Amino acid sequence: MDTGPESTGSSDPYCIVKVDNEPIIRTATVWKTLCPFWGEEYQVHLPPTFHAVAFYVMDEDALSRDDVIGKVCLTRDTLAAHPKGFSGWAHLTEVDPDEEVQGEIHLRLEVVPGPRAHRLRCSVLEARDLAPKDRNGASDPFVRVRYNGRTQETSIVKKSCYPRWNEMFEFELEEGAMEALCVEAWDWDLVSRNDFLGKVVFNVQRLWATQQEEGWFRLQPDQSKSRRGEGSLGSLQLEVRLRDETVLPSGCYQPLVRLLCCEVKLGTQGPGQLIPLIEETTSTECRQDVATNLLKLFLGQGLAKDFLDLLFQLELGRTSEANTLFRSNSLASKSMESFLKVAGMRYLHGVLGPIIDRVFEEKKYVELDPSKVEVKDVGCSGLHRPQTEAEVLEQSAQTLRTHLGALLSALSRSVRACPAVVRATFRQLFRRVRERFPSAQHENVPFIAVTSFLCLRFFSPAIMAPKLFHLRERHADARTSRTLLLLAKAVQNVGNLDTPASRAKEAWMEPLQPTVRQGVAQLKDFITKLVDIEEKEELDLQRALSLQAPPVKEGPLFIHRTKGKGPLMSSFKKLHFSLTTEALSFAKTPSSKKSAFIKLANIRAAEKVEEKSFGSSHVMQVIYEDDAGKPQTMYLQCKCVNELNQWLSALRKVCISNPGLLGSYHPGVFRGDKWSCCHQKDKSDLGCDKTRSRVTLQEWNDPLDHDLEAQLIYRHLLGVEAALREKHRELSAGTGAGSVRTGPGEAPEDPLAQLLQVLQDLQEAHSSSPAGSRPLGPNRPLALQT
Repeated sequence: MDTGPESTGSSDPYCIVKVDNEPIIRTATVWKTLCPFWGEEYQVHLPPTFHAVAFYVMDEDALSRDDVIGKVCLTRDTLAAHPKGFSGWAHLTEVDPDEEVQGEIHLRLEVVPGPRAHRLRCSVLEARDLAPKDRNGASDPFVRVRYNGRTQETSIVKKSCYPRWNEMFEFELEEGAMEALCVEAWDWDLVSRNDFLGKVVFNVQRLWATQQEEGWFRLQPDQSKSRRGEGSLGSLQLEVRLRDETVLPSGCYQPLVRLLCCEVKLGTQGPGQLIPLIEETTSTECRQDVATNLLKLFLGQGLAKDFLDLLFQLELGRTSEANTLFRSNSLASKSMESFLKVAGMRYLHGVLGPIIDRVFEEKKYVELDPSKVEVKDVGCSGLHRPQTEAEVLEQSAQTLRTHLGALLSALSRSVRACPAVVRATFRQLFRRVRERFPSAQHENVPFIAVTSFLCLRFFSPAIMAPKLFHLRERHADARTSRTLLLLAKAVQNVGNLDTPASRAKEAWMEPLQPTVRQGVAQLKDFITKLVDIEEKEELDLQRALSLQAPPVKEGPLFIHRTKGKGPLMSSFKKLHFSLTTEALSFAKTPSSKKSAFIKLANIRAAEKVEEKSFGSSHVMQVIYEDDAGKPQTMYLQCKCVNELNQWLSALRKVCISNPGLLGSYHPGVFRGDKWSCCHQKDKSDLGCDKTRSRVTLQEWNDPLDHDLEAQLIYRHLLGVEAALREKHRELSAGTGAGSVRTGPGEAPEDPLAQLLQVLQDLQEAHSSSPAGSRPLGPNRPLALQT
């Protein structure tokens, strides 16, 4: 990205991603640069009614409010016009307050007969989610209705973004008049000019035909102003892909799942057509997605190890040179990468987390390359002297030796902590490679096969980019990044078993060689123990793990406690919360006995609270029923927008099938005798805003969604159906086989013909049974990369 400078000649930029003006993501801040790189990827599940996604580039300021540098806005129609995704540089545009509108207004429009002529009646009922324009986190909204040169206004509702007016206005209506009806929302200000909140424009000619129209209308910006020249604020590189998926009932996918599972169970003993054909017909750019979908599907069926074992055998069958094994971006390599991220992320955090935290906390200057060494002053109390290059190099080597030694020791102790399915998969990989390359000269090849995934494709990338592996919340600064890069290089050398080729690349890494050589011995011993797992032990470990399933999400949050009446008599207390598939519970510390819990089945909504309620924009509410069936609300404060959205996503996903989920809620609090959001005095009022239960973030530790993965695999296979049919014609040309379609109750004999028929059946199910689709499925996954 390229941004405009502040007065110091640089910025501290970060991005806020908003969907329909709702902040859902905040990237890390990249310090002191005009060309930041984030490299962050997100997937957001959205309802099909969303309108736009906007990227705001901000400049962080520790002493005052953060500055807005510019924004990029992509509408749903724009994204839909790019089925393969929007990718490239987009110019930042200036943020105009008159264009920063949000919310909806509820209107009823009627054409009614009058004594002399027809009249146009406009009833302004209410509005919701208006932009807060005042410092108190709210607005003082009123509505201005303009038609045919006349203007009428509603009363002003003080301190509310969810006003209710219920006021009616009438205008004389001339038949054939072309004038439009304009309804504008404004924020009233006593001293300065009123702030624009949005408008809706109606075609009166259409109203003549319909006679009446009522509903919620999205407020639109005023785009009549001229913009600053595009490009003068900088540009933002994005990759955004919108995917519209309808997930059918589970039974529809069973033939596809059974067919793929049968292929994997038979392995190389079966016909062996489908998996190689899927790899052959999958392009390089979408191979990672396909590998991840297949891996998750088989993981849910308990066949991940068998699927990967089949891929190992296929790869080994076409590999003649040991030094090229698993070096390409094959389906085996991509599937194994996905497998480690899905099944091994908690293990990675346990081994690597403390070492990464120590590197960030120490912030030491580390450099081994003499051409890059910066000599600095050392000493104290006026006794400073320049530090020599040799001293810098020796201290750096010692720091890296300490970190590398700690990492290798942690790895050596982690055999029992490694998930059983990961150990069993590495066992299969180790055995298959040793069978393929049994000679003494290839003694290290099975070890290198394991380390090529464990070290080179899992641990090393996590060390270099800890935020992308959820090890840190922020990116490393330049100094820490260099330390992490050098540590990752050392881990790669250990993973390559200290081969002459790896040593020859960077001779200045020589000071680490004693630790690297010792590390190679430790690593080989670790791998020997890691793959020494028998079937019975694997099953026992998996059974034990299933009995102590890890929480969906856990961590400290601040719970609201009321000490008396009024906002000054309330506070937030820090507690440790844990969300499982059974309940949301909390205690004083992680190790304390749980003091209270809410059953998941009793939760009715998890939503944000407007900023003015508690003076914070990072508060959420969990609406639930207690054991007596009485509605209750718990208010929880998070430390940042990302933590807020992660908790909301986790709660919404585990409660998605709950009966009685609310369709509306109050984003404020009931204080005194009224709701702070809409000023209604009935505490049991249904709510003034709609819930957003279908807006969720995809997380690495999400529960597997078997039906969604099957749908995504079907969607991919449908895209390559022509290639699969051509392959079927080639294979059946010599056998005299005819059309794929068979008679009732019959099934084609060969797997490829079965697959083609399954695709045809699924296509018919999608076209003929939309009403049977899963109503609460993630309809529009939105993949974002900055």
